[in-house]
Amino acid sequence: MREGWSGDDYLILFDEDAARLHAAYGLTSTLPGYRLLGLRSWDDFIIEDSRGARFTIPTVPTDPSYLAPFEIADGPTLEPDEKVHGRIKWYVTPLVFGGAPDLDDNVSWIPLDQHTKLVVWWNQKYLELRTSR
Repeated sequence: MREGWSGDDYLILFDEDAARLHAAYGLTSTLPGYRLLGLRSWDDFIIEDSRGARFTIPTVPTDPSYLAPFEIADGPTLEPDEKVHGRIKWYVTPLVFGGAPDLDDNVSWIPLDQHTKLVVWWNQKYLELRTSR
């Protein structure tokens, strides 16, 4: 795994851990035909389709309607940042559920294994609410 700043984006590139994390995040069923590459600025997955086109999609909700093209060089140079290394910024109440991005009490810094569990849990809640309408 590699991480650091690339311009204004903080990138976490999963490299050899990508396939394992793809499954841990539940993307096998959510995004068939894509493969996980990493995270962009903590809020978005970076994914790639079978043709090599790259996209971002929110971690919550991981809804294919939110796919957006994303350009990233192969093997980008990343500027390390020890203040955030090994941690992921997480909105305690995700923005799609009404959480505020600028309130300190809505932001927590968590490890990757906790992030995978929270992403799966909140995406399940999103699907439950969406299908109950």
